[in-house]
This record gives sequence, C-alpha cells and structure tokens, in this order.
Amino acid sequence: MKREEAAEEVLRDVREAGIRFARLQFVDINGILKSLSVNARNLERIFHSGQTFDGSSVTGYRPIEESDLVLLPDPRTYARIPWKPDECRLICDIYSPDGSRFECDPRYALQRALEKCREAGYVYKCAPEMEFFLLRDVDGVPPTPIDMAGYFDLHPGDLTEDLRKEVANLAQGFGIEVELSHHEVARGQHEIDFKYDEALRTADNTVTVKMLIKSVATRNGFIATFMPKPFYGVNGSGMHVHQSLWTLDGRNAFFENDPDRGFLSKEALYFIGGQIRYGREISAVLSSWPNSYKRLVPGYEAPVYLAWGYRNRSPLIRVPDFRGRPDAARVEIRSPDPAGNPYLQFAVLCIAGLEGIRKRIEPPEPTDANLYQMGHEERKRRGIDTLPESLGEALVEMERGSLVKEALGEALFRNFLDEKRKEWDLYRMQVSPWEVERYIRKL
Repeated sequence: MKREEAAEEVLRDVREAGIRFARLQFVDINGILKSLSVNARNLERIFHSGQTFDGSSVTGYRPIEESDLVLLPDPRTYARIPWKPDECRLICDIYSPDGSRFECDPRYALQRALEKCREAGYVYKCAPEMEFFLLRDVDGVPPTPIDMAGYFDLHPGDLTEDLRKEVANLAQGFGIEVELSHHEVARGQHEIDFKYDEALRTADNTVTVKMLIKSVATRNGFIATFMPKPFYGVNGSGMHVHQSLWTLDGRNAFFENDPDRGFLSKEALYFIGGQIRYGREISAVLSSWPNSYKRLVPGYEAPVYLAWGYRNRSPLIRVPDFRGRPDAARVEIRSPDPAGNPYLQFAVLCIAGLEGIRKRIEPPEPTDANLYQMGHEERKRRGIDTLPESLGEALVEMERGSLVKEALGEALFRNFLDEKRKEWDLYRMQVSPWEVERYIRKL
C-alpha cells in the first residue's frame, strides 16, 4: 500500500475511533525509544509536512546550533494504544528542515542498507529472540528477580506466564504475531519471539515489543530490563537474530536442495563468511554497551568465537535444523543483545552478509565441537578468532575497518563512535565493589 493511501486509512480510523492524541515515536542513537504527543486533529497536516522538534538534546543527533529537525510519521506503523484508548502511535522518519533525510536517523541507516540489498537482488528478512529480566524494585534494596523458575519452567498460578501472555495479546493490536514465549535459564529471565519479516518492519516491531514489555512490567509494579548481564554468575540476555535473504520474486535464496551441505545455498555460505570475516568490526554495534561484554564470556551459552556450525550453540553463528523446508532456511547470529539499537544492528548485519556474497567469502569449515571446552592452542590451530573482550576493543576494531562506516554513513558512524567512547570512558573510570573487596587490604 502506498504511503498516501495508508495515511488516509489512518486518518479515517482516528476519526472513527475517537483518537485524541498521537504519539510520534523514534529512537536515539542508542536505540532508546523517544516520543512526543500531538493533537490527533493535526495528523493530516503532519503527514503532509511533518512535525518539527528540537534534536539537540537527543543522544547522537545534532549540536544545539543545528537543532531543528522534522518528524514524518510512517502511516504503516500506526496502531491504537490499548491501555490508552484515546491515543495512537506512529513511528517516524526524520528529516532536516530543507526536506532532505537526516543522516543520523537510525531508521534511515537501515533503509539505506535494505536499498543496497534490493539493488543486489535480495530482500533481507530477520527475526530476533528477545530475552529480558523481570525484577522487583523495592526501596533500599537492589532489584531482584520476581521468580525462582528456570528454563521452560511453568508452575500453577505462575505470575510471569500471565505477564508474557499480556505482552503477546497487546502485540496483536500492533500487528505483531508472537510465536513463542517461555521462561529462560536464569531466575526472572524470559524470552518472547515474534514472526520474521523484512528487516525494517522487524526493527519497528523490536522497539514496539520492548515498549510493550516495559509497559506491562511497570503497570504490574515490576521492572523489565534488557541489560545484557544484570547478575553475576548466571546467563545474560541475548538477542539471537535469525536471518535469510529472499529473491525479489519471493524465493528463499538461502535454500538449496543439497542435504550434504545442510540444504544451504552458496549465497548462504558466503553470507556466513561475511559476518564471520567482519564479526570483530561490527561487534560494537551488535553489543554496544560496556556491560554487553560481561555477557560475552565463555560459558553461559553466549558466543565468543568467530566460527559457525549446524545446530551448535557455542560458535557465533548457528544453522538451525530447518528440516529441509525451503521457506525455513536461515542462519542465526548469537552475539547481538537486546539493549542495542535494532535499526543499526540489522543494518550492519545486512551489509556484512552482502559483502560476503559480493566478495565470495568462503566461511571456515563448520564445527560441531563445544568451543567453550576447546583449548586455546586447538582454537589457534583451527584459526578460530574471538570477539572483542570489551567495548573499548570493539570500538578500535570498528574504527579501524570500513564496513560499519559504509553501513551507517560518515555522520552517524562518527556520532556513534563519539557517544560510545564517552560511555566507555565513564565505565573504565569507575571503581567497583569487587575491586575494593579484592585489593584495598591486599595492595
């Protein structure tokens, strides 16, 4: 449906449903959802000419002397807000006052990447597994998990099962089909998965599901956090991303009827080769906080090693058992986490995979070994490198290479580096309780 036709449908539904306010939503460079509310009577004008706002205070956007920006709602993201019957929401594209696209809009970065993908003859589709913790927040006490359950656990009268169902029910109102939800490994940890789609819609759905999870938790008196590693000694929260490329005529380009190669096409193998080749370079975008690298350590089912395998969960990339079904052929990358910016994450994943195809980058041999139990010398002999061990190291790798700059564009690339260096500097200057307990009497 064309944008103009979709806008007319939105305006008609707004009138019929008695919507009084519209939330115009977008994300900052970190992926944090932002919103401003406008009178719904002004939507027709806003669809046509946009809504101006001050971008100088939005992280990673513009300096104060160049602050004016314009929000233009995408009518295809329209949804009524179930817990606010007189409100709707719309996700927006961001423009400069002269009518050109704003180069530091994360949504624009993904749109550019998907256009490059289309020029190469493909549509990039993906779906994330959203892991998160539900916590109690009591004054004077650090947040703690709200349950004592473990992987796939379900107990009679389980509160968290009801919360996950509430999220799934609300998601339907936003056009999102939740396919799976369950308790994860750690106490208070959960997962919600929704149906795959073209990557822009998937990114929109990702920020929407995060909003729904946080809203449901808050309205029930809890905290939902996507912090990658909130607790020592237990699994952290990842966002495994299932990916595939489709031809413009609707065929899954990752499938080939060859059981000896796991039913994967050469394009799929080159795609894997590209993401492994550029794995260190794109790590700062996929795992974008200092805390992200507390999750990316051996064990705890988190990937550390630049390798791949069939059904093997210890390397960076896993090929799930799709039982030879053409529509289900896909690869899963396991290092991204849900605290990042999905528009930027999907953009660099798309470009890294496309570079693999363009350059015909052969992936290493697949491994079925548990890489966590493999010794350093054995990994070295097999040529298996590791992901960066810190955000600081990841930023060095990102700046040294050229792929992320190509994926994000010069301005957004520089803004991202600047913001993440500030975060890294703040982190590395802190003195933790662990350091005090371990060293203050000893040294």
